[in-house]
Amino acid sequence: MNRIADTNLGKVAQVTLAFWIIKIAATTLGETAGDAVTMSMQLGYLVGTAIFATVFVMAVAAQMAAKRFHPALFWAVIVATTTAGTTLADFFDRSLGIGYAGGSSILFVLLMATLGLWHRSLGSVSIDSITSRKAEIFYWATIMFSQTLGTALGDWMADPGTGLGLGYEGGALVFAAGLAVVAALYFWTRLSHTFLFWAAFILTRPLGATVGDLLDKPVASGGLALSRYTASTALAVFMVACIVVLPQRAEKLQRS
Repeated sequence: MNRIADTNLGKVAQVTLAFWIIKIAATTLGETAGDAVTMSMQLGYLVGTAIFATVFVMAVAAQMAAKRFHPALFWAVIVATTTAGTTLADFFDRSLGIGYAGGSSILFVLLMATLGLWHRSLGSVSIDSITSRKAEIFYWATIMFSQTLGTALGDWMADPGTGLGLGYEGGALVFAAGLAVVAALYFWTRLSHTFLFWAAFILTRPLGATVGDLLDKPVASGGLALSRYTASTALAVFMVACIVVLPQRAEKLQRS
């Protein structure tokens, strides 16, 4: 059955406050690093997507080949999904001319389809049930689609031209408020924690996207015009520090 080696612990990070802090930093880094390659280096969205997709494939292959949880490797894959998601969403929305609404709709359908197939195939989409390679594949596919969707949603919310025009600060506040609602539902209702986890996971991506754009976009566009290289380096250093300092443990598996 090709079960993961450790019978008690999985290979994905345990969901704690530290997890969410690092996740938001990773999604913000994905936006600034993706923009650094496609815009500052002027390589374009297609080349940027090819680069980051290659990095993602290599990173996820290493993650799946590992026998236990390695924090640095796990978060490297997460960063790979955020950078690839940034450039892929921009390619769909801008280069192909689908637009933010169209790109977000397509990506939402793909994400829901992946979650639906995962649940139908294995009976659960909870991260404490990732006990096989098939479950790992679904997990990373879901994350990849959620990261790409988050980029499109963030741009749609903020863009004054073809989006809702809330600006980067306004968009960040909307998604932060959404996360606060999810947190309240987690602590004060009996809603499925699995549903709330994926809702929070999806919302952190557009939050990171809007914060990243706020940092590196021109002042005329509502940003702070910070260097994308400087912002990416600072975020990467912060992430590494968090991974080293904050407790990082594997999610406990729940066997049926």
